Amino acid sequence: MGLLYITLCIVFLMMCKPPLYMGPENIKYFNDKTIDEELEWDKRVTWIVKFFASWPNDCQSFALIYADLSLKYNCTWLNFGKVDVRCYANVSTWYKVSTSPLTKQLPMLILFQGGKEVMWQPQTDKKGRAVSWTFSEENVIREFNLNELYQQAKKLSKAGDNIPKEQPVAPSPTSVSDGESKKEK
Repeated sequence: MGLLYITLCIVFLMMCKPPLYMGPENIKYFNDKTIDEELEWDKRVTWIVKFFASWPNDCQSFALIYADLSLKYNCTWLNFGKVDVRCYANVSTWYKVSTSPLTKQLPMLILFQGGKEVMWQPQTDKKGRAVSWTFSEENVIREFNLNELYQQAKKLSKAGDNIPKEQPVAPSPTSVSDGESKKEK
């Protein structure tokens, strides 16, 4: 009886595989239907959304950094999301993120405030080519003003629900040129 029990336990353990790690639970995984709904649902929420694919080395090396940033900075009014461009090509096309295997645009981070694109990294030049940018924790914190966004989001949390739903969280840290969003270009 004891030997049978041990054998069954070993077989069970050998058959069970650990779940694939998808990142922190506070990162929202968007698809082609949920991203627009979420951005429009409450415009007070600031979103930092990562567009990624499995093949670029930069996406793989940035995954842990992005997960750490989401753990440090996620709060009620500052949220983190992801879009897998190989699964949701319509979303990547809508936001002008290239899905080509040769692209230098992936990963792409887009900051949304008030439901609209405010800035993104890497930037693109006049010919539409991605400008080289290093995806490090320090660069993301600096370029997206994460410390300031986090402090403003915490202030909103303390203020509670007295804030009208249409009010954006904060002015843009680095504005999109000519006030256009990527969708409008």
